[in-house]
Amino acid sequence: MKYGLIGEKLSHSFSKEIHESLADYTYEIRELTPDEVAPFLEAREFEGINVTIPYKEKVIPHLDSISDAAKKIGAVNTIKKIDGKLIGDNTDFYGMREMILRAGIEVGGKKALILGTGGTSKTAKAVLADLGAKELITVSRKASENTVTYENAIALHSDAEIIVNTTPLGMYPKTEGMPIDIAHFPNLSGVIDAVYNPLRTRLILEAQKRGIPATGGLMMLILQAAKASEIFLGCKYGEKEVSDVIKKIFTAKENIVLIGMPGSGKSTIGKLIAEMTGRAFIDTDTAIKEMTGKHPSEIIRESGEGTFRDIETQAVREVSKKSGIVIATGGGIVKRSENIPLLRQNGKILYLDCPTDELPVTPDRPLSSSRGAIEELHRTRHPLYTAAADATVAISHKNELTNNANEVLKIFSEMIL
Repeated sequence: MKYGLIGEKLSHSFSKEIHESLADYTYEIRELTPDEVAPFLEAREFEGINVTIPYKEKVIPHLDSISDAAKKIGAVNTIKKIDGKLIGDNTDFYGMREMILRAGIEVGGKKALILGTGGTSKTAKAVLADLGAKELITVSRKASENTVTYENAIALHSDAEIIVNTTPLGMYPKTEGMPIDIAHFPNLSGVIDAVYNPLRTRLILEAQKRGIPATGGLMMLILQAAKASEIFLGCKYGEKEVSDVIKKIFTAKENIVLIGMPGSGKSTIGKLIAEMTGRAFIDTDTAIKEMTGKHPSEIIRESGEGTFRDIETQAVREVSKKSGIVIATGGGIVKRSENIPLLRQNGKILYLDCPTDELPVTPDRPLSSSRGAIEELHRTRHPLYTAAADATVAISHKNELTNNANEVLKIFSEMIL
Protein backbone atom coordinates (compact mmCIF):
# COMPACT_ATOMS: atom_id res chain seq x y z
CA MET A 1 0.00 0.00 0.00
CA LYS A 2 1.29 3.44 -0.94
CA TYR A 3 -1.82 5.45 -0.04
CA GLY A 4 -4.96 4.20 1.62
CA LEU A 5 -7.27 3.87 4.59
CA ILE A 6 -7.12 1.68 7.67
CA GLY A 7 -10.01 0.89 9.99
CA GLU A 8 -11.90 -2.03 11.46
CA LYS A 9 -14.98 -2.28 9.22
CA LEU A 10 -14.68 -0.53 5.88
CA SER A 11 -17.11 -2.23 3.48
CA HIS A 12 -19.20 0.96 3.47
CA SER A 13 -16.29 3.31 2.76
CA PHE A 14 -16.41 5.84 -0.11
CA SER A 15 -12.81 6.98 0.44
CA LYS A 16 -11.27 5.11 -2.49
CA GLU A 17 -13.58 6.79 -4.99
CA ILE A 18 -13.03 10.20 -3.46
CA HIS A 19 -9.23 10.06 -3.35
CA GLU A 20 -8.90 8.59 -6.82
CA SER A 21 -11.16 11.38 -8.12
CA LEU A 22 -8.90 13.97 -6.50
CA ALA A 23 -5.49 12.67 -7.53
CA ASP A 24 -3.65 10.26 -9.81
CA TYR A 25 -2.81 7.55 -7.31
CA THR A 26 -4.22 4.20 -6.23
CA TYR A 27 -5.92 4.35 -2.85
CA GLU A 28 -6.35 1.08 -1.00
CA ILE A 29 -8.86 0.13 1.68
CA ARG A 30 -7.47 -2.16 4.38
CA GLU A 31 -9.41 -3.56 7.32
CA LEU A 32 -7.25 -4.27 10.38
CA THR A 33 -8.04 -5.98 13.65
CA PRO A 34 -6.94 -4.14 16.82
CA ASP A 35 -3.94 -6.45 17.11
CA GLU A 36 -2.83 -5.70 13.55
CA VAL A 37 -2.64 -1.91 13.89
CA ALA A 38 0.72 -1.66 15.70
CA PRO A 39 2.57 -4.10 13.38
CA PHE A 40 1.15 -2.33 10.34
CA LEU A 41 2.43 1.05 11.53
CA GLU A 42 5.78 -0.32 12.65
CA ALA A 43 6.37 -1.82 9.19
CA ARG A 44 5.96 1.68 7.68
CA GLU A 45 5.26 0.26 4.22
CA PHE A 46 3.22 3.22 3.01
CA GLU A 47 3.65 6.88 2.07
CA GLY A 48 0.37 8.26 3.42
CA ILE A 49 -2.70 6.77 5.05
CA ASN A 50 -5.97 7.83 6.57
CA VAL A 51 -7.25 6.34 9.81
CA THR A 52 -10.89 5.84 10.74
CA ILE A 53 -12.85 4.38 13.66
CA PRO A 54 -11.94 2.89 16.01
CA TYR A 55 -8.21 3.64 15.57
CA LYS A 56 -7.93 7.46 15.50
CA GLU A 57 -6.59 7.50 19.06
CA LYS A 58 -4.99 4.05 19.08
CA VAL A 59 -2.42 5.04 16.41
CA ILE A 60 -0.97 8.00 18.32
CA PRO A 61 1.57 6.11 20.50
CA HIS A 62 3.07 4.59 17.33
CA LEU A 63 3.80 7.94 15.64
CA ASP A 64 6.98 10.00 15.80
CA SER A 65 5.09 13.28 16.10
CA ILE A 66 1.66 14.79 15.61
CA SER A 67 0.47 18.22 14.49
CA ASP A 68 -0.85 20.87 16.86
CA ALA A 69 -4.35 20.29 15.46
CA ALA A 70 -4.15 16.57 16.23
CA LYS A 71 -2.82 17.31 19.73
CA LYS A 72 -5.66 19.70 20.42
CA ILE A 73 -8.27 17.19 19.31
CA GLY A 74 -6.55 14.11 20.67
CA ALA A 75 -7.14 12.09 17.50
CA VAL A 76 -5.27 11.40 14.26
CA ASN A 77 -6.93 10.61 10.94
CA THR A 78 -4.01 11.29 8.55
CA ILE A 79 -0.47 9.92 8.69
CA LYS A 80 2.35 10.83 6.30
CA LYS A 81 5.78 9.23 6.21
CA ILE A 82 8.53 11.84 5.92
CA ASP A 83 12.17 10.68 5.90
CA GLY A 84 11.06 7.41 7.46
CA LYS A 85 9.21 9.11 10.31
CA LEU A 86 5.42 8.93 10.83
CA ILE A 87 3.76 12.33 11.22
CA GLY A 88 0.14 12.38 12.42
CA ASP A 89 -2.36 15.06 11.53
CA ASN A 90 -6.10 15.66 11.72
CA THR A 91 -8.00 16.83 8.64
CA ASP A 92 -11.40 16.02 10.18
CA PHE A 93 -11.32 19.45 11.86
CA TYR A 94 -11.05 21.16 8.48
CA GLY A 95 -13.66 18.87 6.92
CA MET A 96 -16.27 19.36 9.64
CA ARG A 97 -15.69 23.10 9.91
CA GLU A 98 -16.06 23.61 6.16
CA MET A 99 -19.10 21.33 6.04
CA ILE A 100 -20.88 23.41 8.68
CA LEU A 101 -19.99 26.67 6.94
CA ARG A 102 -21.10 25.41 3.52
CA ALA A 103 -24.42 24.26 5.03
CA GLY A 104 -25.02 27.79 6.35
CA ILE A 105 -25.43 26.60 9.94
CA GLU A 106 -24.72 29.41 12.41
CA VAL A 107 -22.97 28.14 15.54
CA GLY A 108 -21.72 31.32 17.18
CA GLY A 109 -23.28 32.09 20.58
CA LYS A 110 -25.39 28.91 20.58
CA LYS A 111 -25.77 25.93 22.89
CA ALA A 112 -24.80 22.63 21.29
CA LEU A 113 -25.18 18.95 22.09
CA ILE A 114 -22.47 16.59 20.84
CA LEU A 115 -23.69 13.00 20.71
CA GLY A 116 -20.91 10.47 21.31
CA THR A 117 -17.47 10.47 22.92
CA GLY A 118 -15.05 9.06 20.31
CA GLY A 119 -12.49 10.76 18.11
CA THR A 120 -15.09 12.48 15.93
CA SER A 121 -16.77 13.83 19.06
CA LYS A 122 -13.49 15.49 20.04
CA THR A 123 -13.24 16.98 16.56
CA ALA A 124 -16.79 18.35 16.82
CA LYS A 125 -16.03 19.90 20.18
CA ALA A 126 -12.94 21.65 18.80
CA VAL A 127 -14.77 22.84 15.68
CA LEU A 128 -17.80 24.20 17.54
CA ALA A 129 -15.56 25.98 20.03
CA ASP A 130 -13.60 27.49 17.13
CA LEU A 131 -16.87 28.69 15.57
CA GLY A 132 -17.87 30.43 18.80
CA ALA A 133 -20.42 28.08 20.36
CA LYS A 134 -21.62 29.40 23.73
CA GLU A 135 -21.98 26.06 25.52
CA LEU A 136 -20.96 22.51 24.61
CA ILE A 137 -22.62 19.47 26.18
CA THR A 138 -21.29 15.99 25.41
CA VAL A 139 -23.92 13.26 25.51
CA SER A 140 -23.16 9.60 26.19
CA ARG A 141 -25.02 6.44 27.17
CA LYS A 142 -23.39 6.69 30.61
CA ALA A 143 -23.01 9.82 32.71
CA SER A 144 -19.54 10.93 33.77
CA GLU A 145 -17.76 14.05 34.95
CA ASN A 146 -17.71 15.35 31.36
CA THR A 147 -20.88 13.86 29.88
CA VAL A 148 -24.63 13.67 30.41
CA THR A 149 -26.95 10.82 29.48
CA TYR A 150 -29.42 11.04 26.63
CA GLU A 151 -32.25 11.15 29.16
CA ASN A 152 -30.68 14.12 30.93
CA ALA A 153 -29.92 15.82 27.62
CA ILE A 154 -33.66 15.80 26.93
CA ALA A 155 -34.68 16.72 30.49
CA LEU A 156 -32.07 19.40 31.21
CA HIS A 157 -30.92 20.71 27.83
CA SER A 158 -34.05 20.91 25.69
CA ASP A 159 -33.00 24.50 24.89
CA ALA A 160 -30.09 23.24 22.76
CA GLU A 161 -29.86 24.98 19.39
CA ILE A 162 -27.32 22.74 17.64
CA ILE A 163 -27.07 18.93 17.62
CA VAL A 164 -24.04 17.08 16.25
CA ASN A 165 -24.17 13.30 15.94
CA THR A 166 -20.78 11.59 16.05
CA THR A 167 -22.11 8.11 16.87
CA PRO A 168 -22.60 5.37 14.26
CA LEU A 169 -26.35 5.24 14.91
CA GLY A 170 -28.16 5.47 11.59
CA MET A 171 -25.15 4.24 9.62
CA TYR A 172 -25.39 1.53 6.94
CA PRO A 173 -26.61 -1.20 7.18
CA LYS A 174 -28.80 -0.22 10.16
CA THR A 175 -30.03 2.91 8.43
CA GLU A 176 -33.22 3.41 10.42
CA GLY A 177 -31.47 4.09 13.72
CA MET A 178 -31.61 7.58 15.25
CA PRO A 179 -29.57 8.62 18.31
CA ILE A 180 -32.08 11.12 19.70
CA ASP A 181 -35.56 12.44 18.94
CA ILE A 182 -35.18 16.08 17.91
CA ALA A 183 -38.84 16.72 18.70
CA HIS A 184 -37.64 17.34 22.26
CA PHE A 185 -35.58 20.36 21.14
CA PRO A 186 -37.88 23.17 19.94
CA ASN A 187 -35.07 25.73 19.59
CA LEU A 188 -32.97 23.74 17.11
CA SER A 189 -31.42 25.79 14.32
CA GLY A 190 -28.92 23.27 12.99
CA VAL A 191 -28.33 19.50 12.85
CA ILE A 192 -25.01 17.95 11.80
CA ASP A 193 -24.46 14.21 11.33
CA ALA A 194 -21.00 12.75 10.74
CA VAL A 195 -22.55 9.60 9.21
CA TYR A 196 -22.17 9.64 5.41
CA ASN A 197 -23.80 6.34 4.42
CA PRO A 198 -26.72 6.79 3.96
CA LEU A 199 -26.46 10.27 2.50
CA ARG A 200 -29.32 11.43 4.71
CA THR A 201 -29.82 9.64 8.03
CA ARG A 202 -33.17 9.60 9.81
CA LEU A 203 -31.79 12.38 12.02
CA ILE A 204 -31.09 14.57 8.99
CA LEU A 205 -34.46 13.78 7.38
CA GLU A 206 -36.32 14.63 10.59
CA ALA A 207 -34.51 17.97 10.74
CA GLN A 208 -35.23 18.75 7.09
CA LYS A 209 -38.90 17.85 7.59
CA ARG A 210 -39.04 20.54 10.26
CA GLY A 211 -37.24 23.08 8.08
CA ILE A 212 -34.08 22.97 10.20
CA PRO A 213 -30.77 23.40 8.31
CA ALA A 214 -29.01 20.03 8.33
CA THR A 215 -26.00 18.38 6.74
CA GLY A 216 -24.73 14.82 6.51
CA GLY A 217 -21.19 13.49 6.65
CA LEU A 218 -20.38 12.96 2.96
CA MET A 219 -19.44 16.61 2.51
CA MET A 220 -17.12 16.37 5.50
CA LEU A 221 -15.61 13.15 4.15
CA ILE A 222 -14.83 14.73 0.78
CA LEU A 223 -13.40 17.92 2.25
CA GLN A 224 -11.21 16.15 4.80
CA ALA A 225 -10.03 13.77 2.04
CA ALA A 226 -9.01 16.73 -0.12
CA LYS A 227 -6.99 18.16 2.75
CA ALA A 228 -5.41 14.74 3.46
CA SER A 229 -4.51 14.35 -0.22
CA GLU A 230 -2.82 17.76 -0.14
CA ILE A 231 -0.75 16.55 2.81
CA PHE A 232 0.17 13.31 1.04
CA LEU A 233 1.28 15.06 -2.15
CA GLY A 234 2.44 18.41 -0.80
CA CYS A 235 0.06 20.28 -3.10
CA LYS A 236 -2.92 22.64 -2.91
CA TYR A 237 -6.23 22.02 -4.72
CA GLY A 238 -8.22 24.91 -6.13
CA GLU A 239 -11.83 25.51 -5.15
CA LYS A 240 -13.07 24.40 -8.58
CA GLU A 241 -11.14 21.14 -8.38
CA VAL A 242 -12.70 20.32 -5.03
CA SER A 243 -16.17 21.48 -6.09
CA ASP A 244 -16.02 19.29 -9.19
CA VAL A 245 -15.18 16.26 -7.06
CA ILE A 246 -17.98 17.10 -4.61
CA LYS A 247 -20.47 17.26 -7.51
CA LYS A 248 -19.12 14.05 -9.03
CA ILE A 249 -19.30 12.02 -5.81
CA PHE A 250 -22.76 13.25 -4.78
CA THR A 251 -24.08 12.58 -8.28
CA ALA A 252 -22.61 9.08 -8.26
CA LYS A 253 -24.00 8.22 -4.82
CA GLU A 254 -27.53 9.62 -5.20
CA ASN A 255 -30.23 7.22 -6.35
CA ILE A 256 -32.59 8.40 -9.08
CA VAL A 257 -36.03 7.44 -7.74
CA LEU A 258 -39.00 7.58 -10.10
CA ILE A 259 -42.59 7.81 -8.84
CA GLY A 260 -45.81 8.38 -10.73
CA MET A 261 -49.05 6.97 -12.09
CA PRO A 262 -49.29 3.41 -13.42
CA GLY A 263 -48.32 3.51 -17.08
CA SER A 264 -46.41 6.80 -16.80
CA GLY A 265 -43.20 5.14 -17.99
CA LYS A 266 -41.25 4.77 -14.76
CA SER A 267 -39.79 1.38 -15.68
CA THR A 268 -39.20 2.16 -19.36
CA ILE A 269 -37.58 5.53 -18.71
CA GLY A 270 -35.73 4.17 -15.67
CA LYS A 271 -34.15 1.35 -17.66
CA LEU A 272 -33.03 3.76 -20.35
CA ILE A 273 -31.53 6.14 -17.76
CA ALA A 274 -29.68 3.21 -16.22
CA GLU A 275 -28.25 2.28 -19.62
CA MET A 276 -27.28 5.88 -20.36
CA THR A 277 -25.53 6.39 -17.02
CA GLY A 278 -24.11 2.93 -16.34
CA ARG A 279 -26.21 2.55 -13.19
CA ALA A 280 -27.97 -0.55 -11.95
CA PHE A 281 -31.76 -0.55 -12.33
CA ILE A 282 -34.28 -1.88 -9.81
CA ASP A 283 -38.06 -1.99 -10.20
CA THR A 284 -39.70 -2.38 -6.78
CA ASP A 285 -42.47 -4.57 -8.28
CA THR A 286 -39.79 -6.88 -9.67
CA ALA A 287 -38.02 -6.88 -6.30
CA ILE A 288 -41.30 -7.91 -4.67
CA LYS A 289 -41.73 -10.75 -7.17
CA GLU A 290 -38.19 -11.94 -6.43
CA MET A 291 -38.91 -11.82 -2.68
CA THR A 292 -42.25 -13.63 -2.81
CA GLY A 293 -42.35 -15.50 -6.11
CA LYS A 294 -45.59 -13.68 -6.89
CA HIS A 295 -46.60 -10.68 -9.00
CA PRO A 296 -48.01 -7.76 -6.98
CA SER A 297 -51.49 -8.29 -8.45
CA GLU A 298 -51.42 -11.92 -7.23
CA ILE A 299 -50.53 -10.83 -3.70
CA ILE A 300 -53.31 -8.26 -3.63
CA ARG A 301 -55.84 -10.73 -5.02
CA GLU A 302 -54.87 -13.52 -2.62
CA SER A 303 -53.95 -11.64 0.56
CA GLY A 304 -55.31 -8.11 0.20
CA GLU A 305 -53.75 -4.72 -0.40
CA GLY A 306 -52.64 -4.30 3.21
CA THR A 307 -50.42 -7.37 3.01
CA PHE A 308 -49.03 -6.20 -0.31
CA ARG A 309 -48.19 -2.74 1.08
CA ASP A 310 -46.34 -4.37 4.00
CA ILE A 311 -44.25 -6.40 1.55
CA GLU A 312 -43.71 -3.35 -0.65
CA THR A 313 -42.33 -1.34 2.29
CA GLN A 314 -40.01 -4.22 3.15
CA ALA A 315 -38.73 -4.18 -0.45
CA VAL A 316 -38.29 -0.40 -0.36
CA ARG A 317 -36.39 -0.67 2.92
CA GLU A 318 -33.80 -2.98 1.33
CA VAL A 319 -33.59 -1.30 -2.08
CA SER A 320 -33.12 2.14 -0.51
CA LYS A 321 -29.94 1.05 1.28
CA LYS A 322 -28.22 0.85 -2.10
CA SER A 323 -26.63 3.92 -3.65
CA GLY A 324 -26.00 5.15 -7.17
CA ILE A 325 -28.88 3.22 -8.76
CA VAL A 326 -32.12 3.95 -10.61
CA ILE A 327 -35.29 2.89 -8.80
CA ALA A 328 -38.70 2.64 -10.48
CA THR A 329 -41.50 2.36 -7.93
CA GLY A 330 -45.03 1.01 -8.05
CA GLY A 331 -47.78 3.55 -8.65
CA GLY A 332 -49.11 3.22 -5.10
CA ILE A 333 -45.78 3.64 -3.34
CA VAL A 334 -46.94 7.00 -1.96
CA LYS A 335 -49.89 5.44 -0.13
CA ARG A 336 -47.54 4.50 2.71
CA SER A 337 -45.90 7.65 4.04
CA GLU A 338 -43.05 5.64 5.62
CA ASN A 339 -41.80 4.69 2.14
CA ILE A 340 -40.83 8.25 1.28
CA PRO A 341 -38.12 8.88 3.92
CA LEU A 342 -36.71 5.43 3.13
CA LEU A 343 -36.38 6.34 -0.55
CA ARG A 344 -35.02 9.77 0.31
CA GLN A 345 -32.16 8.50 2.50
CA ASN A 346 -30.00 7.84 -0.56
CA GLY A 347 -32.05 9.32 -3.36
CA LYS A 348 -33.69 12.20 -5.13
CA ILE A 349 -37.37 11.49 -5.85
CA LEU A 350 -38.70 12.60 -9.23
CA TYR A 351 -42.40 12.54 -10.10
CA LEU A 352 -43.02 11.63 -13.75
CA ASP A 353 -46.14 13.68 -14.47
CA CYS A 354 -47.73 12.31 -17.64
CA PRO A 355 -51.01 13.64 -19.12
CA THR A 356 -53.84 11.35 -18.02
CA ASP A 357 -55.14 10.93 -21.57
CA GLU A 358 -51.82 9.25 -22.42
CA LEU A 359 -51.96 6.75 -19.56
CA PRO A 360 -53.00 3.28 -20.77
CA VAL A 361 -56.34 1.74 -19.81
CA THR A 362 -55.69 -1.65 -18.18
CA PRO A 363 -58.89 -3.75 -17.93
CA ASP A 364 -57.42 -6.25 -15.41
CA ARG A 365 -56.57 -3.47 -12.97
CA PRO A 366 -59.68 -1.93 -11.31
CA LEU A 367 -57.99 1.41 -10.63
CA SER A 368 -56.98 1.74 -14.31
CA SER A 369 -59.83 -0.16 -15.97
CA SER A 370 -61.33 2.88 -17.71
CA ARG A 371 -60.47 6.43 -18.64
CA GLY A 372 -62.73 7.66 -15.84
CA ALA A 373 -60.99 5.39 -13.34
CA ILE A 374 -57.61 6.75 -14.41
CA GLU A 375 -58.82 10.33 -14.03
CA GLU A 376 -60.10 9.60 -10.54
CA LEU A 377 -56.87 7.84 -9.56
CA HIS A 378 -54.84 10.81 -10.78
CA ARG A 379 -57.07 13.20 -8.85
CA THR A 380 -56.40 11.39 -5.57
CA ARG A 381 -52.74 10.55 -6.10
CA HIS A 382 -51.37 13.67 -7.79
CA PRO A 383 -51.17 15.59 -4.46
CA LEU A 384 -49.36 12.61 -2.88
CA TYR A 385 -46.85 12.46 -5.72
CA THR A 386 -46.09 16.17 -5.62
CA ALA A 387 -45.75 16.13 -1.83
CA ALA A 388 -43.35 13.18 -1.94
CA ALA A 389 -41.20 14.37 -4.85
CA ASP A 390 -38.09 16.52 -4.74
CA ALA A 391 -38.97 17.61 -8.28
CA THR A 392 -41.72 17.08 -10.86
CA VAL A 393 -40.78 16.18 -14.43
CA ALA A 394 -43.41 16.81 -17.10
CA ILE A 395 -43.18 13.99 -19.64
CA SER A 396 -45.24 12.83 -22.60
CA HIS A 397 -45.44 9.49 -24.39
CA LYS A 398 -45.63 11.55 -27.58
CA ASN A 399 -42.00 12.57 -27.03
CA GLU A 400 -39.04 10.42 -27.98
CA LEU A 401 -38.15 8.14 -25.07
CA THR A 402 -34.62 9.54 -25.07
CA ASN A 403 -35.99 13.08 -24.70
CA ASN A 404 -37.98 12.07 -21.62
CA ALA A 405 -34.94 10.35 -20.12
CA ASN A 406 -32.71 13.36 -20.81
CA GLU A 407 -35.23 15.69 -19.16
CA VAL A 408 -35.20 13.52 -16.03
CA LEU A 409 -31.39 13.52 -15.98
CA LYS A 410 -31.25 17.28 -16.51
CA ILE A 411 -33.52 17.97 -13.53
CA PHE A 412 -31.73 15.38 -11.41
CA SER A 413 -28.36 17.00 -12.15
CA GLU A 414 -29.71 20.44 -11.23
CA MET A 415 -30.71 19.12 -7.80
CA ILE A 416 -27.19 17.96 -6.92
CA LEU A 417 -25.71 20.74 -4.78
